[in-house]
Amino acid sequence: MGRLSVISTLVLLAALPVMLAGTFNGRAAVGWAASPCVECHSEVTPGVVSDWEVSRHSEIGVDCAVCHGREHATAEDVGEVRIPTPETCATCHAGRVEQFRSGKHAFAWAAMKAMPTTHWAPMALTEGMKGCGGCHKIGLKTEEEIAALKESGAGFGLASCDACHTRHIFSVTEARQPQACQTCHMGFDHPQWEMYSASKHGVRFLLRQNGTLPEDVAAPTCQTCHMQDGDHAVRTGWGFLAVRLPLPDDEQWAADRVTILQALGVLDPEGNPTGRLEVVKAADVARLTQEDWEAERNEMVAVCGDCHSENFARAELEKGDEMIRETDHLLAEAIRTVIALYEDGILEQPDYYSYPYPDLLTFHDAPTAIEQKLFVMHLEHRMRAFQGVFHANPDYALWYGWSEMVRDLQEIREMAEELRRHREHHGSR
Repeated sequence: MGRLSVISTLVLLAALPVMLAGTFNGRAAVGWAASPCVECHSEVTPGVVSDWEVSRHSEIGVDCAVCHGREHATAEDVGEVRIPTPETCATCHAGRVEQFRSGKHAFAWAAMKAMPTTHWAPMALTEGMKGCGGCHKIGLKTEEEIAALKESGAGFGLASCDACHTRHIFSVTEARQPQACQTCHMGFDHPQWEMYSASKHGVRFLLRQNGTLPEDVAAPTCQTCHMQDGDHAVRTGWGFLAVRLPLPDDEQWAADRVTILQALGVLDPEGNPTGRLEVVKAADVARLTQEDWEAERNEMVAVCGDCHSENFARAELEKGDEMIRETDHLLAEAIRTVIALYEDGILEQPDYYSYPYPDLLTFHDAPTAIEQKLFVMHLEHRMRAFQGVFHANPDYALWYGWSEMVRDLQEIREMAEELRRHREHHGSR
């Protein structure tokens, strides 16, 4: 090798760390020598080490100390380990973290804590992250909340990003698979995985994934529709609760939606906004202007346009809108049935309800069977009906959604009549 070639090679090798660091917003990668953490943790937590060793972080020299700090060196000072937060990830992935901050996943922790009776649930389910908290931990937390979690002994579930990019491999490939969404988006009021995987979209992808279909067939994933071009905001037109403003022109639908908004506690008996509306705004669970809704709808139409005509895409999405209108009518009648029981003194309204309506956000703690039935109708069956349509799953839209709502309403009617008969026979309490 000539002298010039040797010099060129040395220059290239010297520049390599900087070149690699350029993919991480200009931050120089560190830890090129074997981390002193690896020797110990290969014995203590070998799975963690093996995941890190096959990760992109390991490949470019991002070692344990970059994310966890250098204060912990022995078993005696393990309390000094720094648990990563989104700010840690933002050091290198600022753009993605900023997108995440603007989307609904970022508000997941706040949404859970905002539920009026969340604090009644066992702490293992919330702060302990073995129930609601296990999925809602993806949300951003305040410094005070982080301190409280550490004080309670949890101290984990702070990073948010690792909900999809599982630690310590933090694989982009893993996070792009629909199965990455499965842990949280399945069952009760979040059955999107079941809807998707049994839909034609999901079936084609799973057949492609197992090699039955070729790699180049069209097979959308959750990320295709909800994270266009890798956008981490993950927003939808109707939001989680499928209620939005402004009210529709259809008078019956408008009246039904007002009833639902009142039962959600965001409108008072006169139809004026309440303080809870500010919580809904902060949690970003609903679109509150026509412009916001249309922006999300147009993004979805554009994605559908990769495989379908715009005319077809809009028509299919409008079927979801129509299902929301139909389910709203069923739910509103059920809500009004329970309201009438309050008004007639047949049901005693709990003190923690702010207005003379059943509070649909206290679903875990409904004091009577008829109210429990109403909350299941809202949070489980209504969700399944309209989400089944949007996820192209006829079975969920009909049998697990709409049909269940019809049965719910009939049971609520009969339960209300039975309560009235009981009142007539036994008098007021």
